[in-house]
Amino acid sequence: MLQKTYVWEWPVRITHWLNAICILVLSVTGYYIGDPFYTANSTSQYLMGWNRAIHFFFAYLFTASVLTRILWAFLGNRYASWRTFFPWASRGGWKYIIGTFNYYTFLRARVPHVIGHNALAAMAYSAVFLLFVLQILTGFALYGQYAPGSGWDSVLGWMLPVFGSQWLRLTHHMIMWLLIGFAIHHVYSGWLMDVKEQNGTMGSIFGGYKFIDPKEL
Repeated sequence: MLQKTYVWEWPVRITHWLNAICILVLSVTGYYIGDPFYTANSTSQYLMGWNRAIHFFFAYLFTASVLTRILWAFLGNRYASWRTFFPWASRGGWKYIIGTFNYYTFLRARVPHVIGHNALAAMAYSAVFLLFVLQILTGFALYGQYAPGSGWDSVLGWMLPVFGSQWLRLTHHMIMWLLIGFAIHHVYSGWLMDVKEQNGTMGSIFGGYKFIDPKEL
């Protein structure tokens, strides 16, 4: 009989959904800022101003969410721990890396069952969090150039002469597309693991619980 197991604590679930919402809003408003795809009938509509204001608000919200999740990697349970994201650092982790890779490449019929993130997913998430940090840094560096001497300009202004404004914009733009691509794959792989493992993977990000065979515990 499967055992109901509490896996994803509420900070993990909340930051997960906040990140998803922020990425969606930031992508739409950011794309508009770079290439306006609808126009105003009069200056009083202030479309660009509103898009920038929404973009900056969600940028701060996204930053707070990412920092909270990083903090929880040190305060949360073992499924949220920072160690989970570096399976290659242990011999047992390599076993799951190889096993999961073999399953994804059709060299193995059965998926290696894990309670938290599988090894390849955990490695992908560590790369995604690196993209999160780069997106935040490049974004606020670009933001700071419009207010010389401001807080963000003082902290991140050095990035502009080192990398150049255009390279920062291009990096910021390309990371947006990488995150959109990841989000599409993330939904698909989550659904796939839900079907194959039959442990409530998709539902767990809402309620926090998975249904685990006691032998796996």
